[in-house]
Amino acid sequence: MQANASSEKTSTGSDEIIVTNLEYYPGMVIAQHLSLVQGSSVRAKHAGRDFMAGLKSIFGGELAGYTELLHESREEALHRMVEQAKSVGANAVLNVRFSTSSIASGAAEIFVYGTAVTLREDS
Repeated sequence: MQANASSEKTSTGSDEIIVTNLEYYPGMVIAQHLSLVQGSSVRAKHAGRDFMAGLKSIFGGELAGYTELLHESREEALHRMVEQAKSVGANAVLNVRFSTSSIASGAAEIFVYGTAVTLREDS
């Protein structure tokens, strides 16, 4: 049975790093467990977005401004996690998970975490 999962190779600069929500990476073995790595981003609502969201809540439909805001937050949190993983010498982050929480009225945190490892090809 194949797990329903996602993975990607993320690149910032010349170094690529594998980021996946799997506990392993097919065809590779964990050579070294390094540490837990994390990234977060806290964003506040924009007054213009808030006004449009209020209208949308009356008439229905996607709150595109908030969707964009959360997407930007996820990307920033993921980038910060990947940079932390690279700083400890990882070439992959396994078992990646996202969490969202409300920090204050009108502000939300996106938190991402995973296990930084070095992988090598399975021989």
